[in-house]
Amino acid sequence: QVQLVESGGGLVQPGGSLRLSCAASGSIFSINAMGWSRQTPGNQRELVAAFTRGGSINYADSVKGRFTISRDNAKNRVYLQMNSLKPEDTAVYYCKALINDAWSWGQGTQVTVSS
Repeated sequence: QVQLVESGGGLVQPGGSLRLSCAASGSIFSINAMGWSRQTPGNQRELVAAFTRGGSINYADSVKGRFTISRDNAKNRVYLQMNSLKPEDTAVYYCKALINDAWSWGQGTQVTVSS
């Protein structure tokens, strides 16, 4: 059994920054993709940024140039540095990972951008 735990969410003013962290734990034999999605009430979950199985990085157009995804393979962690935050970035952010050939999700962390 594997677990993904996010941290780093919170309240930030427009223009501010936050860094999200996601740690994978449990019986892990392989992690072939990791990334972040977000969801607002009444809307579908959308991809924010991800390392794909092929090793490339994808970003949503809305966050390009402002968000940066990174990972620490030795620690089974993925990070999301979010700069120049906007009110429309307000959402619950979820970590997602392809672990042992099965997708796992974290419980989510709230990010609120408001003055």
